[in-house]
Amino acid sequence: MHRSLTSIALALLALATGPAAADTLKVLTSGAFKQVVIAVVPAFEARTGHKVEVANDTAGALAKRVAGGEAFDVLVLTPAALQPLAKDGKVLPDSIVPLAKVGIGVAVKAGAPKPAIGTVEEFRHALIDVRKIAYIDPASGGTSGIYLDGLFEKLGVAQVVRPKAVLVAGGLSAEKLVSGEADLAIQQVSEILPVAGVDLVGMLPPEIQNYTTYAGALGTASTHRTAAAEFLKTLSSDEGRQALRSKGLLPP
Repeated sequence: MHRSLTSIALALLALATGPAAADTLKVLTSGAFKQVVIAVVPAFEARTGHKVEVANDTAGALAKRVAGGEAFDVLVLTPAALQPLAKDGKVLPDSIVPLAKVGIGVAVKAGAPKPAIGTVEEFRHALIDVRKIAYIDPASGGTSGIYLDGLFEKLGVAQVVRPKAVLVAGGLSAEKLVSGEADLAIQQVSEILPVAGVDLVGMLPPEIQNYTTYAGALGTASTHRTAAAEFLKTLSSDEGRQALRSKGLLPP
C-alpha cells in the first residue's frame, strides 16, 4: 500500500512539474525573416522542450502592434523600428542583436518568359512593358513596398506603374503570379522563394538594390526570459545562419 501511494505521488509530481518546465514562446517577426524562424523552431522545440508560436506582419504593422501593447517574448524587426520600442520600454535595449540582411528580387510565374533586369534601364523597361506588377502596399508599412514606391519615382515610371500595381497589404506578393492577378512580383527574395509555382528572375541591379537588415530583441514584459534568450541566441548561431542562407538571406 505504501509503495502504491509512493508511485502515485511520483506520477502526480511528474505531471505537475513536466508542463511547468516548458514555456510557450511568442515570436513576432517581419515577413521577410519568417521562414528563418520557422526553420529553426522544430530543432529548438525538440532540444529544449519549449514551444514556439510564430506570428508575422509587415515591419510597420508589427511596430504598431507592439507599441499598442501586444505581448511577446522575441521580436524580429529592422533596427530602425526596434530603437523607438527600446526607448519606450517595449524591448530590452541590451538584448538587440543583428540577425540578417536581405535584398529585393523579381519573380514571374513558373515557365513564363523572364524579362531582362540586369541593368537599371532593362529593369525600367520591364516595369513599363509588363501588364500587372505585384508588390507590398507602402501604406501597410512593408519595407520593400516603401522602398519600391520611392524607386519608381526616381526611375520616372511611377505614373506608369501605379495604375497597374497589384498592392499586397502583407504576405507574399508572388502568390499573385500563381493566381494570375499579376505578371511580375517584386519583393524581398526570402518572401519569393517560399512560393511554389514561381521562378526567380533575379535580384535588382546593384545600383538600385536595397538591403534590409533585421535584428532580434527580447520583450521587456516577457515572462519566459530565459527560454526567449535561448531562442534569440539560436537565431544568431551557426544553426540560424545556415537557415537564413537557405532562405535567401545573408549574414548581417
